Amino acid sequence: MQLNRRHALLGGSATAILASEALAAPLPPAPAGDLKLWYRQPAKEWVEALPVGSGGLGGMVFGGVARERIQLNENTLWGGGPYDPVNPEAAGALPEIRRLIEAGDYAAATDLANAKFMATPVRQQPYNTLGDLVLTFPGLPETAEAYLRDLDLDAATARTRFAHDGVAYGREVIASAPDRVIAIRLTADRRGAIGLDLSFDSPLKPAVTVEGGDTLVLSGRNGTHFGIQGALKVDCRVKVIARGGKVSAADKAVSVRGADEVLLLVAAATSYRRFDDVSGDPVATNKAVLAKAARKPWAALLADHRADHRRLFRAVSVDFGTTAAAARPTDERIRLSPTTDDPALAALYYQYGRYLLIACSRPGGQPANLQGIWNDKMSPPWGGKYTININTEMNYWPAEPTALSECVAPLVAMVQEMAITGARTAKGMYGARGWVAHHNTDLWRATAPIDGAKFGVWPTGGAWLCKHLWDHYDYGRDAAYLARVYPTMKGAALFFVDALVVDPKSGKLVTSPSISPENDHGHGSSIVAGPTMDQAIVRDLFNACIDAAKVLGVDAEQAAEFAAARDRLAPYRIGKDGQLQEWQEDWDADAKDIHHRHVSHLYGLFPSDQIGLDTTPDLAAACRQTLETRGDLSTGWAIAWRLNLWARLGQGDHAHGILKLLLGPERTYPNLFDAHPPFQIDGNFGGTSGMTEMVLQSRNGALHLLPALPSAWPTGHITGLKARGAVGVDVRWREGRLESARLTAAKAGRHVVKLGGESVTLSLRAGETATLGLKDGRLART
Repeated sequence: MQLNRRHALLGGSATAILASEALAAPLPPAPAGDLKLWYRQPAKEWVEALPVGSGGLGGMVFGGVARERIQLNENTLWGGGPYDPVNPEAAGALPEIRRLIEAGDYAAATDLANAKFMATPVRQQPYNTLGDLVLTFPGLPETAEAYLRDLDLDAATARTRFAHDGVAYGREVIASAPDRVIAIRLTADRRGAIGLDLSFDSPLKPAVTVEGGDTLVLSGRNGTHFGIQGALKVDCRVKVIARGGKVSAADKAVSVRGADEVLLLVAAATSYRRFDDVSGDPVATNKAVLAKAARKPWAALLADHRADHRRLFRAVSVDFGTTAAAARPTDERIRLSPTTDDPALAALYYQYGRYLLIACSRPGGQPANLQGIWNDKMSPPWGGKYTININTEMNYWPAEPTALSECVAPLVAMVQEMAITGARTAKGMYGARGWVAHHNTDLWRATAPIDGAKFGVWPTGGAWLCKHLWDHYDYGRDAAYLARVYPTMKGAALFFVDALVVDPKSGKLVTSPSISPENDHGHGSSIVAGPTMDQAIVRDLFNACIDAAKVLGVDAEQAAEFAAARDRLAPYRIGKDGQLQEWQEDWDADAKDIHHRHVSHLYGLFPSDQIGLDTTPDLAAACRQTLETRGDLSTGWAIAWRLNLWARLGQGDHAHGILKLLLGPERTYPNLFDAHPPFQIDGNFGGTSGMTEMVLQSRNGALHLLPALPSAWPTGHITGLKARGAVGVDVRWREGRLESARLTAAKAGRHVVKLGGESVTLSLRAGETATLGLKDGRLART
């Protein structure tokens, strides 16, 4: 990557950079293009601050001059403690709820479900915040000369640069996964110019002390919510390491005066060990983390952090083209994007989504929640939970195709834990084998229905999550991994073998009670039997279990039972207006909101591949009719879902128009966070996924090249993508036509590659590479 003058100013001395990176292992070359978010002023609002994350720790960096605020999160800091929300009255009420649904008395079924079938408590626990680390700099003004702040996605570093009274100041913030700390480096080009006061501002109402004269310590407990007592001990500590000057301690603060350079190391932990174990020792954990990190100089901390980050981030390179708009600060680009041709903004957003997933979802940690890992409230919107009727799944849509398979590990671990709590819910509320989860879960892996019947009585959340377990195998083809997760998938399928009921009108198997997520069908409630989304999700679950059993050579009889149940599921239906029906009845026109944000019944088109232009054209046309009726403009994440769906329909220019909506100032905050509004991170991840789908689709046993390439991106590339069957794919195009597609097999296998109506079949050995291009206008191996 070439350095221009702005890069050099923001990056510090070339000597320091080279010294840091010399300590790292060899890395792929830096991706092309400008991979920075940058601004000419500090953040005033939280959605202007810049996120850093190590998977376990998150920080939002505001870039203030006289007062720097770094808002902190730790991924196990949630409200409450271990609890079992199973309602003991639910199993007794279930037959009557089903009878009322069958009789068409949906309002009465809803009333009974609210009275007897909901979780106790009816709300789950929220994600909490640690609060703010506040750095106050005596003698510095509120504004300064030559101010710039940026977030370098390739270096995973937030930086602030400014000048005052002839001194150039620099601040760098990283969140290091290898060292498990947030590290903050303060520099100046005049000796003795750094002075600061360090303090905490936290809604936890903690005790704040100083240990050893140089370590600021926050000690407290998590919040109590909805009657569940806070059970977590919380510890956060900041070690101050100064070169030159003096470090002194006050009652609840640490001060530095006259230093040449200051390094702050932040560690945070709770006593959480597992959803049913809060016996951890966060004090001992943090002391050990800081002792290890403090032995490393800044150059080593930085180099190890960058090498770890770049190992994942640099796997994929993106270029959609560049215009003069790319020279503007990021906030200006977003503000002007509706009327500006700025393809590089789309590429920046693409890589920002990958950056965020690396920063908030690492092995050994928690999965990305509704806000990833970044949250400044004790009770954030929707609790900041894992909403598993779309949002959590959307968080992981880009993981496998954009070479971030490693980041799926926390999700896999969570689903395996939910199988334990979900078994209690399945038995206690449905009298069924296996396990079930409804539309939300939390740190404590609660799986019972919450938030009231019209939102929560939806039993296919766990089944949808199992699709990610299968996809992780299908992209990597690791049989040992599949053997570990197959029991979890099988348990989810066993629940539906027991819990599906026969629809007396059709004789087909359907879920009951359920809803089509969050959408009122206009007949007295949302509650219903056999919504289209459920049928599609359960079909995918049965298919995945059948395929897994075959790969592993186990459970032939059980697989046959799953196949028999799958074949009795209610099919897709096309309604009187040509739309894909959302319910078993043709009620779409009766729904309370025909422009509803959820498009749940289109699950079969994306993320599933049960519906496709080339496989089920009539159903694909019905999906298009539904999308046209629903409209393009919606909440941030819902626009992102529509982007993926239109890409699956092969409509590149329409998909690009939706992307423009997503990137506009109504749906993207100045720091590129997605705006529901308020902030929800799923829109960021869904946007990255949708752009991938425009260039490469891996579905129905084939790789589809440039299936929805928009005219706005005539020349470009995405390299480093992954496809099903454990194969890497680089795609390059010029003037709207394929230039080359390079496939590299991680495992031996057969791959069908399609471009429009052309098709090529390749049999590749492990490690073998093949390049495809156009010969006389036809797809061929070159």
